[in-house]
Amino acid sequence: MGAKDHKESADTQVAKFSIFTITDTKTIQDDVSGKLAYAILTKFGHTAVDHRIIKNDRKLIEAAIAGAIGGDVDLVVTVGGTGISKKDMTVDSVRPLIAKELPGFGELFRAMSLKEIGTAAIMTRAMLGVSERQKLICCLPGSEKAVKLALEGILVNELKHLTWELKRY
Repeated sequence: MGAKDHKESADTQVAKFSIFTITDTKTIQDDVSGKLAYAILTKFGHTAVDHRIIKNDRKLIEAAIAGAIGGDVDLVVTVGGTGISKKDMTVDSVRPLIAKELPGFGELFRAMSLKEIGTAAIMTRAMLGVSERQKLICCLPGSEKAVKLALEGILVNELKHLTWELKRY
C-alpha cells in the first residue's frame, strides 16, 4: 500500500488536539497565534481538547505536555519558544518526550520559511515527533505567519494520515 492509498484509508480520521502557547507575556485573550492554530485545526475537522498558556519554564512545559499525551489527545501543538534565545526552551523540554522525531517536518518548514523570511529561517527549531504513547508533538514558532505556514502548508495535509498510522496497530 503506497502513501496515496494510506491517505485515502485515513481520510476520515479526526485528530484530537491540545494547543499550548509558551510565553511569559501573553494571556489566553491576546494569544493570537494560539487562537490561529486552534482555528486552523478545527477548520480542517479536528477536535480541540485544550488550549492554554504555559509559562516559559521547562518543568511546567514538560508537565503540561506529559499530561496531555497521557490523556485523550492525538496531537499536542506548542506555539512559541523554538528559537535560539536563552528563554526558548520549548524544544529542549519536548525532546525527552519524543520517541521518534520526524525531521522532514522541520526541514520542510525551514525550506518553506526561506521563501518568506530569507536565511533567518535557520533560527527556528520547529519540529514534529511521536511520543512513546504514539501521540504527535509539534513545536511551532510563535509568529502568526509561522503557525499558518506550518499548519496549513504542511501538517493539516498529513494529519489524518499521521493519526491513522499511529492508531492502526
